[in-house]
Amino acid sequence: MLPSCRHFMAFIGAEELIKNHGFVVKVIPLYVIRTRPLIVACQPGAAVKLRQEKREGYTDFIELDPENIAWNVVRQGDLLLLLITSLVHPSHFQIRSQFDELLLRHASNSGVKVFDGLKITDIKFSGERPVSAIYETQDSQPREINFEYLVDASGRTGIMSTKYLKNRQFTKSLMNMAFWGYWRGGGRYAPGTNRENAPWFEAFTGNISIGVVIAKDSYAEKKALASNDVNDPITRLYINQLAQAPGLMQLLGKAELTSEVKSAGDYSYSASQYAGPGYRIAGDAGAFIDPLFSSGVHLAFTGGLSAASTSIRGDCTEAKAAEFHNSKVGVSYTRFLITVLGVYKQIRAQKEDVLADVDEDNFDKAFRLLRPVIQGAADIDPRLTPQELEETLNFCKCVMAPTQPQMHREVAERMPDLTAPDGPILRPCTVSAIVGDDEDAKHVVLEINARKVIHVMYGLGHFRNEILHGYYINLIHGELGMREA
Repeated sequence: MLPSCRHFMAFIGAEELIKNHGFVVKVIPLYVIRTRPLIVACQPGAAVKLRQEKREGYTDFIELDPENIAWNVVRQGDLLLLLITSLVHPSHFQIRSQFDELLLRHASNSGVKVFDGLKITDIKFSGERPVSAIYETQDSQPREINFEYLVDASGRTGIMSTKYLKNRQFTKSLMNMAFWGYWRGGGRYAPGTNRENAPWFEAFTGNISIGVVIAKDSYAEKKALASNDVNDPITRLYINQLAQAPGLMQLLGKAELTSEVKSAGDYSYSASQYAGPGYRIAGDAGAFIDPLFSSGVHLAFTGGLSAASTSIRGDCTEAKAAEFHNSKVGVSYTRFLITVLGVYKQIRAQKEDVLADVDEDNFDKAFRLLRPVIQGAADIDPRLTPQELEETLNFCKCVMAPTQPQMHREVAERMPDLTAPDGPILRPCTVSAIVGDDEDAKHVVLEINARKVIHVMYGLGHFRNEILHGYYINLIHGELGMREA
């Protein structure tokens, strides 16, 4: 999970529950060529490496806030459907199931009526409005449950989006294959320093998770090269790709792969709408980007809170409430998508056109502050051009610049105006002209600039401060809902 998820859990009164459960503290993702973020528990910070020949950067999450941490939870199954009155809760979850179970029981203790062990098979409509669901249990015939509002949190299944709206769209520029397995043993990163055991792995109890992401257009060729292992070509392919990250192999040392290698493809997608009469779509049921930034839980919380704020409050017309939710989910998704595309662009040095994968309306809302900077004009061209998108990708990828905490402190002392968090957003060419040949200053200032645009999506401030279609979310207990700006 991202540290931002703690703000959502605090809002619903579940932060201490999760904090005291004993999950491993999640600290640092490290990105290496073609690998997914690999995270370990120890020092709360982030080490990032986009190209093997370059040094890694490091961000200290807790330098300004000792509580700015998150936890690792493993997902091994998908929720099928969350209704206002019904939740599918598969029994095959493992470590991630503990997290889901804690939140589910917290909801139950807070007054939500929970039904365990159900499988939703069909939804019935009155016009465009869903009104009931057909469900099955292991020991009964199909039954029907009625409801006033529906929130589809069915994970990748996305029953509303895939079966009824038929509006799921796959991201062509992120057509990747992911492979992952669990290991036991191995070395430690930067022993004897305050970053010891920091990056590379996702830390769980006793095991570490290591994943590889491969572009789908090169998957067939790589699979063919691994096919000489007739017993298990997928594992051979996985091991072959790990070998391309020599630093990782050195840290693994004599570690043992303790699980089968799992895989997933075509996992990056979005939808043309996430709300309508009597329903909302949240989390992976509507959109998923990539394993890179652990964005899934954050976007699920964002969609869930938006759904709760816009569904049953009656603060505006139903059409306005649905319009807000559509934009809130779409804008949050687009901010992450642009960052991920920018990072992949740098990793692969790719030149492919990604314009078709970006919704122009959501882009305009997500990067409203950045568009005048990129376009350099008072009157903004409403059309999203390939050149503007290219510059935005290059701008946002700097959030992963190769900086260190000490670099930030030294540059801030020399250039306080350029590094002020409330300072103006500068184009990369402007930064280069100001700092000249000072590479440390260039990386630090570019990273700070990118954060000003990207980090608006973290925490709950974006619910209070981001106005969409003339409304914002009122985040007050007992008064949660939409307010006119």
